Amino acid sequence: MQWKPAATLMLVPVAALMAPALAHAKINVGVEEAQQRIFPGQKLTQNAVALTEAQRERMQELSSVREPFRGERVWRTANGDWFIVDEVVGKHEMVKYALGINADGTIKQIEIMAYVESYGYEVGEASWRNQFVGKSGNATLKLNKDIKNISGATLSCKHLTDGVKRLMVMHDLVLKGSK
Repeated sequence: MQWKPAATLMLVPVAALMAPALAHAKINVGVEEAQQRIFPGQKLTQNAVALTEAQRERMQELSSVREPFRGERVWRTANGDWFIVDEVVGKHEMVKYALGINADGTIKQIEIMAYVESYGYEVGEASWRNQFVGKSGNATLKLNKDIKNISGATLSCKHLTDGVKRLMVMHDLVLKGSK
């Protein structure tokens, strides 16, 4: 068998195109690290939430997110801020994210905790996540309305935006005003 360098060289462009996608495809941040990124130096206390069927239906109606919300993933700071972990479908895989909500009901920050898709990882970039900061449950929180899309990450953008809307609805229905 004779070695043919021209055939081997044809694979170089393919490898070069795939390397950026593979290099950025995985985000993995633990709960404690996400808590410290959003609320640095603060102690958070787990504050499990039990939702009624009516509350779950209202959350789904306003956000169109169908995945079940896990009420044990809610924490509170001594200042009355909230830290919530949730999951939505990206394109094919689940995206785990954390939402920090200020005591006044506005979004403090979003952290992407787990993202394993080959495309759409740009939702982890601060420039996209910062669009949510300062918005409240009264905001539209719709892709291409008050949240900009990222070309190539449309489904991840839409589903994360819908997920954040769901958590803000839950905040307004259940968490707001609780001591």
